[in-house]
Amino acid sequence: MTKKLLFVSTSIGTLGSGLGGGVELTLRNIATELVQRGYRVTIVAPQGSTAWGMPLVEIAGSHQISAQTQGRSAPVVIPHNSVLANLWDYARQVQDNYDLIVNFAYDWLPFYLTPFFNCAIAHLVSMGSLTDVMDEAIARVATQFPGTIGVHSYAQAQTFPFASQCQYLGNGIDLSQYDFCQHPSAGLAWVGRISSEKGLEDAVAASQITGIPMKIMGFMENKAYWQQINQDYPNAPIHYEGFLETAELQKRLGECRALLVTPRWVEAFGNVAIEALACGVPAIAYRRGGPAEIVEDGKTGFLVEPDSVEGLVAAIGRLGEIDRQLCRQRVVKEYSNQAMGDRVEHWFNDILG
Repeated sequence: MTKKLLFVSTSIGTLGSGLGGGVELTLRNIATELVQRGYRVTIVAPQGSTAWGMPLVEIAGSHQISAQTQGRSAPVVIPHNSVLANLWDYARQVQDNYDLIVNFAYDWLPFYLTPFFNCAIAHLVSMGSLTDVMDEAIARVATQFPGTIGVHSYAQAQTFPFASQCQYLGNGIDLSQYDFCQHPSAGLAWVGRISSEKGLEDAVAASQITGIPMKIMGFMENKAYWQQINQDYPNAPIHYEGFLETAELQKRLGECRALLVTPRWVEAFGNVAIEALACGVPAIAYRRGGPAEIVEDGKTGFLVEPDSVEGLVAAIGRLGEIDRQLCRQRVVKEYSNQAMGDRVEHWFNDILG
């Protein structure tokens, strides 16, 4: 019998806007792969979202504030006419029509509500530990509903006291959308939300020191942060390319000699790293979080000490050692949609038992 799945999206922005960061790409790729495997997937997301041709239910309401901007002791805040509350009220109303609900939101409410649902809920956690109240909420579900907490990397899981109860899923991308480029230009790339926790200023500093041009691509979340970087590094040969759809992103990314990955925090995974590798672009990443599990030091890029601009510069000087074919092969083996689909399908089957 065909399994019916309800995917409940992030509540911090519409799908397709870039506000949801890597969650948007993850949701899209998992949904696409499972539909190809015969599952019936419906996506419920904030009003104005795109679902890339799949069934979509749009829900109105005020967006949540990202947990990344809050301290460890921050309280739970749910705004008036919360889209988060409205998403989960809809899920409650239709739960009997589905075999499994999949939560993609890093929000307190879905975890609190889990025991009150009759339908099983799988939670794909998109971040490491950020607040005490979220840790408590996720831990409670991990204990009451064993096996229902999915994570993207071992490093992410280790930020939680319940790491051993998390299911490792990695991530995956549709390789047919990424063209391999054997002969790049001289430039570098940086991809991500323009926000302080992403550490863009270190990549810009490396670009200024080496004199190598760098394309910057991603959603402009913090304009003041971007303006400060431009003031601090006026001679850096950088150019902001904007927030790009996958087709254009991979084209511009593939032309680059390397991707710099410079997070200030424990990145749960690092979709941009596998997107770059899929194009044959080696990644130079801080030895921190998910990217440190993706990049094979000296083979598909380089791992450098966190927050070390000098380390970035030294690694840039060694890019001639990297075989771009190995970069593509790494993604084919571990991070294709098919590989991710196998892991997710196994997880869902375990939950449904």
